[in-house]
Amino acid sequence: MLGSLKGMFLTLTSAFRRPVTDQYPNKPRQLEDRFMGFPALTWDHNVGEPFCTSCMVCIRQCPTQCMSATMIDNPLQKEGKSHRRKIVDTFEINLNRCILCGICVEVCNFDAIVMSHEHEMSVYQRNDDRVDLIELLEMGKRYQEDTGWIPPSQRKKAEKEETAVEKASA
Repeated sequence: MLGSLKGMFLTLTSAFRRPVTDQYPNKPRQLEDRFMGFPALTWDHNVGEPFCTSCMVCIRQCPTQCMSATMIDNPLQKEGKSHRRKIVDTFEINLNRCILCGICVEVCNFDAIVMSHEHEMSVYQRNDDRVDLIELLEMGKRYQEDTGWIPPSQRKKAEKEETAVEKASA
C-alpha cells in the first residue's frame, strides 16, 4: 500500500513539471569530456606526420576486426626529422562494425588512436561508412583542437618534470 502511494505521489509531482526538450537539429546537446565516439588517428604537429606507425596491434586486438592498415618506410626518418622508422600508408575503419569499445586506444603503444567525439556519421549506403586515413586524421585533428589533447606519454613526462621542480624548490 505504501509503495503504491509513493508511486502515485511521484507521478503527480512529475505531471506538473515542465518537459525537458532538446531542440536537436538546431541546437545539439553539449557532449561530456568522457564521451567516446568513433576512433580517430592523431597527428604529431611537432614532426608533421601521424603518430600511427601501422604496427597492427589495434587491428589484432579489435573484437570485430573492423580495421585494416598498411605501412611504409618513413621518408622523414631518412632525412633525420623523425624517429619513426615506419609510418602508416593506408588505414581504414568500417564504422558499421565498430562497437566503440575503446580497446584499440588502450593497446596502442604510440598514442596514435583516440576515441573522438564524432558520433553523427550516418550515411545512406551500407558501405559508405568506411572511413579512410585522410578522414581519420581529420577527425583526430578536430578532436585534438577541441579538447587540447596532449599525448599521454608527453603528459607523464611533463608531470614528472613539474614534481621534480617542486621537490627542488621545496
